[in-house]
Amino acid sequence: MMMLMSPAVLVVFALLIVPLSWLIMQSFYADGALSLEHYRRIFTEGIYWNTFFLTFRISVIVTLLALLMGYPVAYAASILPQRWAMLILALVILPFWTSVLVRAYAWLILLQRSGVVNQTLIASGLTDSPLALMHNELGTIIATVHILLPFMVLPLYATMQKIPQDLVQAGASLGGSPLHVFMRVFFPLSLSGVLAGMTLVFVLCLGFYITPELVGGGRTVMASMLVSRNIQLYSDWGAASAVSVVLLICVLAIFYVVSRLVPLERILGAK
Repeated sequence: MMMLMSPAVLVVFALLIVPLSWLIMQSFYADGALSLEHYRRIFTEGIYWNTFFLTFRISVIVTLLALLMGYPVAYAASILPQRWAMLILALVILPFWTSVLVRAYAWLILLQRSGVVNQTLIASGLTDSPLALMHNELGTIIATVHILLPFMVLPLYATMQKIPQDLVQAGASLGGSPLHVFMRVFFPLSLSGVLAGMTLVFVLCLGFYITPELVGGGRTVMASMLVSRNIQLYSDWGAASAVSVVLLICVLAIFYVVSRLVPLERILGAK
């Protein structure tokens, strides 16, 4: 058994354990000596607190918007005939065939002052002048929701598809209205999918880099951008590693809490 497992163990060790160990060690080095200076700065300097607060705030907003938009899509796919469900899922998965970088640039074109969105708003009379829809937090949220929405829809659909329709029909046969049956029967049974989708979107958003960097225009600084700037501008691998370790601990803590409610296999594989 050990001989059969050894190739997989070696791959995990080489690609995960070694880089992660190097990252952790780097975070404890400052000026060539062991130090907690990088962690002290994270917990005492305002720029780090503001960055983490902004990261978590955007992640919460993106997660809630993805849930509000993704739940009806997943619900429609779960109750419609198979051919319509496949069409909906194909449209949801279609953006995966395009690079995240390309989609981010597409949102730059759509949201710029002379872009399609602003021109449509002006032409419809809803506004007299172009709105600031990019290089700010709003543009970052819009583009991020679009990119992460499939990660909400797919776990929801996988859960909804397994809900026995007999339970819904039984609720209707007992005199429940469609809304009452949905709220008392269908929605509670779909909560595991809701939690799985929210966890996936939230965790992915915490480490998002390309979209905030491009659409945010450098003004919406999230934790991943702080890591990048510590390396690119200051060549401070220790500070970047410390931020990464703190972010990793936050993600592991989220997974641990959620795993007490929903098995991790359901979150990671939507099983």
